[in-house]
Amino acid sequence: MNTLKRTLALVATLAMASTAFASCGSDDSSSESTSTAATEAGQDATDAATEEGQDATDAPVDNGGSDVEFTDELGDVTLPTGGDKFTVVAWNDQDVPALLDNWGEFGGDTSKNNFISFGVGGGDASEKYDALFLSGDDLDVYFCEADWALKYINDDTKTAPLEALGFSEGNFADVYAYTNEIGRATEGANSGKIVGASWQAAPGGFAYRADLAEQYLGVTSPEEMQAKIEGWDNFVAAATTVAEATDGKVALADSLGGMWQVFAANRTQPWISNGRLTFDSSCEDFAKIAKTLWDNGGVTHNGQWTDSWIPAGQDGSCMGYFVSTWGFGEKAFFGQASSKSHGDWALCEGPAPYFWGGTWIVVNPKTDNADLAQSFIYNSTVNKEAMKKYATSKPDYVNNKVVMQELVDAKTDPDSYVTENLGGQNYFEVLHENAKAINLKGLITPYDALVKKEFLDAVTEVYCEGGSYDDTISQAMDKVLTTNPDLG
Repeated sequence: MNTLKRTLALVATLAMASTAFASCGSDDSSSESTSTAATEAGQDATDAATEEGQDATDAPVDNGGSDVEFTDELGDVTLPTGGDKFTVVAWNDQDVPALLDNWGEFGGDTSKNNFISFGVGGGDASEKYDALFLSGDDLDVYFCEADWALKYINDDTKTAPLEALGFSEGNFADVYAYTNEIGRATEGANSGKIVGASWQAAPGGFAYRADLAEQYLGVTSPEEMQAKIEGWDNFVAAATTVAEATDGKVALADSLGGMWQVFAANRTQPWISNGRLTFDSSCEDFAKIAKTLWDNGGVTHNGQWTDSWIPAGQDGSCMGYFVSTWGFGEKAFFGQASSKSHGDWALCEGPAPYFWGGTWIVVNPKTDNADLAQSFIYNSTVNKEAMKKYATSKPDYVNNKVVMQELVDAKTDPDSYVTENLGGQNYFEVLHENAKAINLKGLITPYDALVKKEFLDAVTEVYCEGGSYDDTISQAMDKVLTTNPDLG
């Protein structure tokens, strides 16, 4: 508890010392010099944005690029080959069969394919994988979701560095930089090495009912809507206008979870630094915005994935959803939410660039088909022609800046159902702008999913219900430290 008090004292100091950031991050409570540097860095970002007359969220973003040049040349495989089955495992069958088919179309040897789907949600996959490893059954390649990928990426007994399959940094030079940061081990024997590769990027935007936006906000185009909600001050103002105009019957935002996804993707400091968990002043900014909209009806009280979340879009009580690339299809959550008003929606970038979700391909270090794993991963994540074909046929927003730029420039229609739903908009074009701005360099830790969840839960359960911010932080801290006491 003494550590908690020291951390809360630091939060209070930061809140007085700097203006609000637009996302949640942390600074290091164990080092005075580090804390000072973090405060100064946050102030510099705010000052720079203020000079442009913008919120801190609008400051120029470094996408974490490098000087490494792209190459499609591969090195030697150093893991075993020649196994009887090429076993690929995922929690569902939404992506892998299409990736395997695409591999086959570009010359992949699919004769040994043995795809296993657990048939569960992504959050339940980890338990299934752990059981599979304990069983000792055949496993060559498996898929990990962003929220818990580092559990395996940081465990060299469960994943092999991709250099063991002949991959180099140059093979992934054209991916969106944040996907490399998530796929790179941060601990263990492979620390600093790329262990997971993703075929998809998952930038998000803000999808909204265009007819309701015209009625309540007076906007008639996605460009006008973007100007109306760009930056969190504008977003709150727009949400308040809608709530007041409808007597609280229509909310601009679908959920606090959607808003938090944007905040969290824009953090400027890792939540865990030098082994300590901290919440900086920007977290309080989110809590205040959340409570304002919670109280005035600017955001629904629906949690993501609850039974009331999708129907709010169907009955018109919610006019906007934070949506990532994977959420637009007819069977995806936004496709369902917009189903009763299909064609009345539009898309803009939203209050700040962000990503939501994503999946990484990793390799069991005990694979006996490393050559096939190399070929499959190459086809899915490096081969530009194969990725372009996948992007337009699946369709999916693939993890290659060059490919996506070509598709955007060619105005390629990725999905007629989605385009019709968005009033003729090509959602690739809109999301492409946000994808280029995402930067997570130096921010990834194995605890991110837990910290995000517990802080959001605490804001919802404590702060939005009238509790103090200190109590909100205490709950979030206690929940995280219950399972990770060493972070206190």
